[in-house]
Amino acid sequence: MALALIVAFTAGDVFAGTGGTAFDDIWLTLTDWTQGTLGRIIAGSMVVVGLVGGVARQSLMPLGLGVGSGMGLYNTPTVIDSIMTGTLPVQVSEVVATTPVLPI
Repeated sequence: MALALIVAFTAGDVFAGTGGTAFDDIWLTLTDWTQGTLGRIIAGSMVVVGLVGGVARQSLMPLGLGVGSGMGLYNTPTVIDSIMTGTLPVQVSEVVATTPVLPI
């Protein structure tokens, strides 16, 4: 029973997002669109539409939604990359070298 629990709850190796290049061209195109000139134009138009909606309704909520939507559109590729990638941005040797050793 204890052995089964140990095996069930031990972490295995993570290989997510480290291979496969079938959709890289599509992903790079979408990233260029959202973080390039087109994405900035769309994000700016979201803010302007939110501003106009806020003036029409006499509320700040549409402006907040426009700003939040524009920021979300621009940062979406970065968020998806960080979620779907299984590799660490820092080498383990760097972490071990900078971690202080506590005397026992």
